[in-house]
Amino acid sequence: MNFMRGGWTIRTVAIGALSAAAALAQETPLPDNAIYVNLPKGAPVQSMGVDKRDSRLSTRGSAILVDLDALVTLHNISSNRIHGMTLRVVAQETAIGGRAWMSIPALNIGPGDYFPVHIVQKLVRPGAMGVGAGPLVEVTVDGVVFQDLSFYGPDQLHMRRDLVAWEMEAQRDRNYFKQILARGGPRGLQAAVLTEMQRMQDRPQLDRPQIHRGPMVTSAAAPIAERNQKLQFVAFNDAPVEVVSGSAQVAGAEVGAPHIEVRNRGALPVKFVEIGWLIEDQSGQSYLAATVPSTQDDLGLGAGKTVAFSQDTSMKLSRNGQPLNIRGMRGYVSRVEFADHKVWVPSRQNLDDPALRNVLPPSPEVVRLVEIYRTGLDKLVAELNKE
Repeated sequence: MNFMRGGWTIRTVAIGALSAAAALAQETPLPDNAIYVNLPKGAPVQSMGVDKRDSRLSTRGSAILVDLDALVTLHNISSNRIHGMTLRVVAQETAIGGRAWMSIPALNIGPGDYFPVHIVQKLVRPGAMGVGAGPLVEVTVDGVVFQDLSFYGPDQLHMRRDLVAWEMEAQRDRNYFKQILARGGPRGLQAAVLTEMQRMQDRPQLDRPQIHRGPMVTSAAAPIAERNQKLQFVAFNDAPVEVVSGSAQVAGAEVGAPHIEVRNRGALPVKFVEIGWLIEDQSGQSYLAATVPSTQDDLGLGAGKTVAFSQDTSMKLSRNGQPLNIRGMRGYVSRVEFADHKVWVPSRQNLDDPALRNVLPPSPEVVRLVEIYRTGLDKLVAELNKE
């Protein structure tokens, strides 16, 4: 999930976004025709039916509140494998809380395959457009990324970059496990998966940060001196972009006003850069706090050029409810998008750097493969032998 809070990005593996619907009252089951899957001609998938499961609705004042818990079965009618998808879920385009979305990375759906999509969202719809006026909720495909990295969809949600990046990470991690399987057989693969599982379990994590726009706010009763903290950077020799400098303001557990300067050291023009942001506490333990994306719609970063971007945001960090005393900060290039929509992501070798190895979260593909392994080593072997 990508939570945009005034510029910082807090990325987790679970993908989606819930609307700000209020708590439901006087709930009733959703009518049979309440969910409409609207797929335009030429879409790579076809709807094979909707199971509204435990979906319910209620009224509050003049609004209808929809608590959606539905299973949509889709059919891949294209000639390519589908590896990621974004859906728009709309009750009313202009109502507050009337729209939601969900992105599904790490798919592996072959031509002709059927697959379920579980949609759990909360939506608001004005009562004047309520029950009896046709479907209450429309579901449509906003973007699909295929195995060959081609893309379909209007991309109204601007998720193409993320879908392509997730697929690049998936190909990287899938190839890693396939190579281990080829070299060490099923037992070698099992050892590698167990190592990943242990890393996932041991990875240090912060509480979800409090993020707000504007300068940092410290207590008047107990003011904390602000300092300008420079970032150290983990350098990747193969990264198309080099971080020239970076800094942020720090006061106790709060960090804000990130400022990054990057240089394009490749030949292709760059439109977007994302920097992973690591925080180190007083004990020397590092945590992934967030990622910092470039704020311009298009950096226009030509070969050899340098550009800076900054954000007027801050965040308070804690771990297990206790404020984090920030001692140091470190950054690394986590994502680059070129003008032609191609994306660069760090390699497995890059991520094996000691500063990153046990700190970064697994990719959605690693999570998916681990879940398959939990059902049986033979099933994981069969999955890696697909294609």
